[in-house]
Amino acid sequence: MLNYIDLSYNKFFGEISPNWGWSRNLKSFKVSHNNIAGSIPSELANATKLEILDLSYNQLAGKIPNELGGLKLLFNLELNDNQLSGNVPTEFGFLSELALLNLAVNRLSGSVPEEFGQCSKLLYLNLSNNKLTAMVPSQIGRLHSLQDLDLSHNLFTEELPSELGYLSSLETLNLSYNQFSGYIPNTFNTMSSLTAVDVSYNMLAGPLPNSKAFRNASAKAFEHNKGLCCNAMMKKSKRKYSKMVLVSIIAPILSTLILLSVILGTFFTRSSRVRNMVEPEGAGERENCVTIRGFDGKLMYESLIQATEDFNPKYCIGRGGSGSVYKAMLPTGQVFAVKKLHEIDDDDEVANLKSFSNEIDALTEVKHRNIVKLYGFCSHAKYSFLVYEYLEGGSLAKMLASEEKAKQLDWNKRIQVVKGVANALTYMHHECFPPVIHRDISSSNILLDSEYEARVLDFGTARILNPDLSKLISFAGTFGYSAPELAYGTEANEKCDVYSYGVLALEVIMGKHPEDLLLSLSLPESIIGHRLTLKDLLDYRLPPPEDPIGEEVVFTIKLAFSCLQTKPQSRPTMNKFLKSFQLENQPHQIH
Repeated sequence: MLNYIDLSYNKFFGEISPNWGWSRNLKSFKVSHNNIAGSIPSELANATKLEILDLSYNQLAGKIPNELGGLKLLFNLELNDNQLSGNVPTEFGFLSELALLNLAVNRLSGSVPEEFGQCSKLLYLNLSNNKLTAMVPSQIGRLHSLQDLDLSHNLFTEELPSELGYLSSLETLNLSYNQFSGYIPNTFNTMSSLTAVDVSYNMLAGPLPNSKAFRNASAKAFEHNKGLCCNAMMKKSKRKYSKMVLVSIIAPILSTLILLSVILGTFFTRSSRVRNMVEPEGAGERENCVTIRGFDGKLMYESLIQATEDFNPKYCIGRGGSGSVYKAMLPTGQVFAVKKLHEIDDDDEVANLKSFSNEIDALTEVKHRNIVKLYGFCSHAKYSFLVYEYLEGGSLAKMLASEEKAKQLDWNKRIQVVKGVANALTYMHHECFPPVIHRDISSSNILLDSEYEARVLDFGTARILNPDLSKLISFAGTFGYSAPELAYGTEANEKCDVYSYGVLALEVIMGKHPEDLLLSLSLPESIIGHRLTLKDLLDYRLPPPEDPIGEEVVFTIKLAFSCLQTKPQSRPTMNKFLKSFQLENQPHQIH
């Protein structure tokens, strides 16, 4: 009885046989990244138990069959990167379980169906790089669970519907390269979850919303529009205009004196740019702060900037929820990992600097063999970054992504990695007072040394839990690893890290991020024990594990699933998780 098949990443060609539709028990059909041509057979709609359909990255052409809208259990539909044409089927609006829909990079035309507003469980919607026209339907604003919306590179016209501002869970919004006109609606001011936005290459005008996503976005996110501006910019512009008028009627010699004073002021400002953190309390809060243990702060700052060539992307070795990591090799031969943090909004500079300094104070107290050593930090007018020890093994994410390196990470080493991260989190949760929450556990934030010992990186989003402050409303972390309750601003505690750790543990065993598995777990009939076998959960690049390590692999999988419970209180503590590893051949269920 076939219920799961994945033929992705091969060199298959030809067409999809309509006979697949007669596999009535088929729940997942994935043939992405091949050279399959022809059309999508409408007979696939006969496989009424389908939950996952991934035909992306092929050469499929023709229209999308309307019959696919009858797959009532479908929650993941990926038809992107093909040559599909025609309209987007209105029947897709009746896919009530749909969580992910990707139709990007095709030749689709017409308008977006209003019926999409009925897909209440939709989390990800990508219709970019098509030829879609007309107005974006206001019904899209009903998708209150939507987190990622990409409508870029289309032919959309008219004004943006104000209802888009009601997407309370939206984190990423890309409307670039269209023909939108008019003002950006005021409702966009209330999009508190929004972290990334791009409205460039349109015909928009008027003030920008005053939300954090718009304030933090770079100028490229707004370029090539009719006349976008923000209130602060307009006020500055008026002041600059007044000064220009004044200067234009003053004698040239006075202009020369003003210019000279500006040059001298700049010189003295630069000469006092770097200050040590050991200052009277409250002094220099808006100045630049550098402190790197065992090094001259100013000299070290300049050396790191030169070593990374002003943070040139070619030195980037990883990305996390709070910034990017660069390899910096100094002339002395010393090598450091430098995490450049995301830009800080000028309006919040003082508050952010104080919060940043408090975080670093907590980090310097953390000393553990499974936690990357922190040397110091810099909060500068141009850059803010953390300075860590450099580990030759690189990130776990890059190792798993490499066919060659992944094979070097055998089952013994993978269990060692899982235990090492558990050691670090146990220390943070149960041996630090108050407890430390990482909140961004992911494979990109796990570094490996030459002996494949795992060390946890990126405490940029960590918080110290005070007894009287447990609610952290702002979301931090990496998409795909964060506990579901964080998206709703609920209490942030150690159980958030436990969930992320469960995702990470499965990723180590499977060799890839378990995204399909996580989506399946949200359904009443999950894939556990119904669709996947143990073999499906193991990295195919390694030979099957033999006992005794085989028993540890199986036990690790069971413990990882216990970490993915929807209710935080049902997840184990890291202390119990670690202790369970010490119970030989006793795979007890933990609560």
